[in-house]
Amino acid sequence: MKGNGKVSMMNQKDFLGIFKNKKPIIGMLHLKGDTDEDVMDRLKKEVDIYVSNGLDSFVVENYYGTYRHVVMALEYVKAQKLGIPYGVNCLNGDTMAFELSKKYEASFIQLDSVVGHVKPQDEEILTAYFETMQEKYSAAILGGVRFKYQPFFSENSVEEDLKIAKTRCEAVCVTQDATGQETSLEKIKQFRDALGEFPLIVGAGLTPENMEKQFVYADGAIVGSYFKDNYKDTGDVSAEHVREIIKKADEIREKLI
Repeated sequence: MKGNGKVSMMNQKDFLGIFKNKKPIIGMLHLKGDTDEDVMDRLKKEVDIYVSNGLDSFVVENYYGTYRHVVMALEYVKAQKLGIPYGVNCLNGDTMAFELSKKYEASFIQLDSVVGHVKPQDEEILTAYFETMQEKYSAAILGGVRFKYQPFFSENSVEEDLKIAKTRCEAVCVTQDATGQETSLEKIKQFRDALGEFPLIVGAGLTPENMEKQFVYADGAIVGSYFKDNYKDTGDVSAEHVREIIKKADEIREKLI
C-alpha cells in the first residue's frame, strides 16, 4: 500500500445489527428552513412521515441548516423515543458528530469520507483519529469512500483504500459523483468485491426501479432526493415517495426470508 497507513482492526460494532430489517432504508433530514421555527416545523413533519410509513432509520444532517439546527433536531428526536435508530452527519465537523451521537443517543455517525481525502502523509493521523474515536464513542461509523463532492488525494487503488476503510468504520457508503445521481452498478460491484461481506450501503440515487439490482450487492441504502416531492434535494419530503421505496424494499425482504 502506498503511503504510510497502518491497517489494524479496531473495536468495531455491528452496523447492520442496529436495524430491525434487512436491507435498511435510511432517510435524510436535511434541516431546510428560513428560520429556526421553520426548520423545526419541517423536521417534525418529515420525522412523522418517515416513522408512520415504516422507514428503518434516518440521519440528521446540516445539509441546509446550521450546527444549532442539528442540536435542536437531535434534542427533539431523542425526546420522542421513536423506536427506530437514527444517525447524525455533522458536515465539516466530524468530531462534533461523535460528541452529538453520545449526548443524543444516535446509533451511528455518517462521515462523508474516511480515507483518501487527505494527503498521503496525513493518513497516519487519520488512523490515530479513528482509533481514538472508536474507542471513546459507542456509535457505529458509516464511512464514505470515493464519495460525492469529497476531495481526492489518495495514491492507492480503490481496493487498497477500501481495505483501510474497513478498519476505520463499521460500514462503507458508496455514491457516484453527485446528490441524487444513480450509483452505477459497476461501482457497487467493485466495492462489494473488495469488501467481501463487510457492510456496504448505497448513498445516493436509489429508486424503486434500480433497488432490486443494487440490493443484490448492497446491504441497504440512504435515500434523500427520491423522497422529495420534486425528486431533488431542494424539495419537500413526500409521504407517497417514501411509501413507494418502502413497498419495494419490503418486496425484496420477503424474498430473503
